[in-house]
Amino acid sequence: MKVDAVQQTHRAGTGHPDLRLIVITDRLLAAPRDLLEVVRLSLEAGAPAVQLRDKTATARELFDLAVQLRRLTREYGALLFVNDRIDIALAADADGAHIGPADLPLPAARRIVPPGFLLGISTDDPDTARQAERDGANYIGCGAVFATTSKPEVKDEQIGPAGLAAVASAVAIPVVGIGGINTENVSELTDTGAAGVAVIGAVMRAPDPHSATRRLLEAFERSPARR
Repeated sequence: MKVDAVQQTHRAGTGHPDLRLIVITDRLLAAPRDLLEVVRLSLEAGAPAVQLRDKTATARELFDLAVQLRRLTREYGALLFVNDRIDIALAADADGAHIGPADLPLPAARRIVPPGFLLGISTDDPDTARQAERDGANYIGCGAVFATTSKPEVKDEQIGPAGLAAVASAVAIPVVGIGGINTENVSELTDTGAAGVAVIGAVMRAPDPHSATRRLLEAFERSPARR
């Protein structure tokens, strides 16, 4: 079901983007299904944001996929982020980019993007989150909350709900939990103050991406952070 773009991408009364759920793409986990079809099913279920992530694609491949996802997310009034590549995000007219510690520093990134362009940054440290907020971050991606196999670089990290809550309480911008989150454990995070969660495998390899998306969203419909 298609939704109104303004309603879908902004939480009422906060001025912040709606980040109850960021669906992160992974072609290998989605296979043998078409990645765009898996994303479409999640958007039909109400996913408010999608992040394009592909560490192996060439710049051209990433751009072509970003353009297709931009068309699809616009159809459903959802946000599109590109992981790491601010240049691809800008070229494809995405809503924003998510940058990590090895990417362009946040203050430099903020100087080169247009007004309204959303920038997210990864950290599980409250002090770093505060500095990111001062530097112009629009949201924090915080984790790994639980053990994860989707991102080998953080497979040994587990900050748990308490670690997520510590970061969420440190800043006024939205904090999104990431890492090992699925339909079974997402309810453990609804009282942390997080705005939502970002998932890869929970949707990409789900037998029913539409149902998985709905279950993840329902947890944060009841979250205190939505009040």
